[in-house]
Amino acid sequence: MDESFPAHLRRAEIAEFLAAHKASAYRVELAPDEVLLTADTIVCLDEQVLNKPQDEEEAVRMLTQLQGRAHDVYTGVCLLTGTGHQVVFSDQTQVHFRALSEAEIRFYVQRYQPLDKAGAYGAQDWIGLAAVTRLEGSYFNVMGLPVHRVWEELTKLAPGLLPC
Repeated sequence: MDESFPAHLRRAEIAEFLAAHKASAYRVELAPDEVLLTADTIVCLDEQVLNKPQDEEEAVRMLTQLQGRAHDVYTGVCLLTGTGHQVVFSDQTQVHFRALSEAEIRFYVQRYQPLDKAGAYGAQDWIGLAAVTRLEGSYFNVMGLPVHRVWEELTKLAPGLLPC
């Protein structure tokens, strides 16, 4: 799907917009008792949005920018019910990377092909083990789904239907 967004949106607003945009593609297919969950994750370095890289060289450039610095990861989530009720929210995690050599960056990009990942990395991959020195927030948010927030919102959306 098209992952462009209005220029006036910032940080969490972008992730929420993209998650809701994904949900809109399935609006007519839901049964009344179904809930659709869509999500989108972005990486922000200062005010720059690092979405999915177009090729390996862009992935190398992104990781070169991120190495040795802290950045923010935002995941937007949209819950859409078959009755048309929609809940959109986001979660934020700050990720700290250690300094990486060009060889480490190129190894990661060539070996793990992170072209489908915001910021050109997956925290669950080798780079998460080798480069992430600290997280402030949810690890699952960095992986692409803040499951603690999803649980909270589902319990509000359908009280009594979940097992606890």
